[in-house]
Amino acid sequence: MLAMDQGVVEEWLSEYKTLPDSAVSAYAASLKDKGALVPALYKVIRENYSELLEPVCHQLFEFYRSGEPQLQRFTLQFLPELLWSLLSVSAARDPHTSGCIEALLLGIYNLEIVDKDGQSKVLSFTVPSLSKPSVYHEPSTIGSMALTEGALANHGLSRVVYSGPLLQRENFTAQNRFEVLTFLLLCYNAALSYMSSTSLQSLCQISSRVCICGYPRQQIRRYKGISTRMTVTSEFLVQLLTGIHYALCNGEAELGSKALDDVLYRAQLELFPEALLVGNAIKSTQQGAALKSNTKEGARSIQVEITPTASRISRNAVTSLSIRGHRWKRHESPEVSVDSEAAPGGVAIPDISVTGVSSERMPNGESLRARSYPDGETLGGASDVSPEPRSHESSTRGQEVRRQKSVRRMLENESSGSASIGRSQH
Repeated sequence: MLAMDQGVVEEWLSEYKTLPDSAVSAYAASLKDKGALVPALYKVIRENYSELLEPVCHQLFEFYRSGEPQLQRFTLQFLPELLWSLLSVSAARDPHTSGCIEALLLGIYNLEIVDKDGQSKVLSFTVPSLSKPSVYHEPSTIGSMALTEGALANHGLSRVVYSGPLLQRENFTAQNRFEVLTFLLLCYNAALSYMSSTSLQSLCQISSRVCICGYPRQQIRRYKGISTRMTVTSEFLVQLLTGIHYALCNGEAELGSKALDDVLYRAQLELFPEALLVGNAIKSTQQGAALKSNTKEGARSIQVEITPTASRISRNAVTSLSIRGHRWKRHESPEVSVDSEAAPGGVAIPDISVTGVSSERMPNGESLRARSYPDGETLGGASDVSPEPRSHESSTRGQEVRRQKSVRRMLENESSGSASIGRSQH
């Protein structure tokens, strides 16, 4: 470690101890302007035998215990490197060099599993429903979903999964090590949007190292560090995949892709179904969706269909009005003309007009019709249009037959009258 980096770390250790409580918030906001501090702290953590490691871990715990969100996120950005230091030391069976790191991680864990009153937390997670759109999917892209009785009964119901309460831990053992580390990664993933690119790179690198150490892929990756296999759990790999997915979409495509392949490689060897499911889902979205912006300066995003704000109504929707209009058009005769009025939603409402018939539209869609004939006789008075086309055609034919009989009767009367006049003249 260079003397300049050591001086930066020592200055950082001394200035926080002299701060009054009222200046903590301003000090937390000014940490992002110290560009040389974060790389120097990474060097201290990576050197397990550094004399500054213990005071650095103590101050990082003080940051987290202060309750200031910016100071807590400052501590969390070193979590991937701290996890790797702990796991590598455990694999090398040299626990004496990681006592301060264990104390820091256990301190963060014990603070997070309780609330402000000291009561154990119970975390709740809502399982999303495929029938409702989200930022990851649209129900229309999945295909038609059968509306069974069970599906209708469960529609709109949200499934909530609870986790906890968790037990307080005083030291790391082989049984509780990954339980604690998985929960710490969960806390880290909750603040992923605040993590720097250096922290995301560290997460991808330690994910690859944990998964390939001691396996043939270590030679492919040309990693010459620890060659001892590290025990992992499926839940731990799932939390790693969550952070890798974020890194993939936010400027770390190369490291994120390698880490994703390495985690899937280890999940296949261990036959972890949860990790395989999540990892293959991320891989399929990476291959099938277009990722924007290849530069690290700009955030990358996955193209998805966004639910429109206005409701979409299909123009081909089958309704009672469209069925009725279809029947009129199908059985129309030469004496019947169909006039359509565009209704809201694109459904046509038929308006039936018969030759020699005046109609008045009623509010419920029916018509009040008065039929007039040439002899001045009004038949039918007021009647409703039958919704059945056959009854309507039969009534129209009957009216036409009566009209023709009336005309024939008038012609016969005229012919008989003219014949009688001729006889009288002769």
